[in-house]
Amino acid sequence: MTTTDPREMSGLELLRYATALPMDERAPIIGDLFKFSVDELEEGRVVFSLPSDPAFANPLGSLHGGACATLLDSVMGCAVHTTLEAGVGYGTLELKVNYIRTVPVDGQTLTGTGTTIHVGRQVATAEGQVVDASGRLVAHATTTCLIYR
Repeated sequence: MTTTDPREMSGLELLRYATALPMDERAPIIGDLFKFSVDELEEGRVVFSLPSDPAFANPLGSLHGGACATLLDSVMGCAVHTTLEAGVGYGTLELKVNYIRTVPVDGQTLTGTGTTIHVGRQVATAEGQVVDASGRLVAHATTTCLIYR
């Protein structure tokens, strides 16, 4: 990367740059609210994790499905973003989530992986999965993103 101007960075460069900045030097993002950790950023693949924090509980006392949906939307969308050239954006058109098992809010780490399936000129698709600390599948999803050129 030869620039610090976000408008001149590829999607992958922008994500690497932005996630390396201290929180007080960048605008807040959804990952801050959910305490995301950025574990891997590669072209077409990203891995984020989050704690199953009691603050994310549903009325039954287990992890709210929205936490996994947010993690999945983030890793799949960012996987798409890593493939885009400078100045090109995207937005989620569709998100389909399948929940596999209940997750306790005991602080265990959940890991979400997003991988692109197809990135075209106007539309991209990606898939994602969330596993618990034991590697058991918690949820999986697919997305369709509109690419803004």
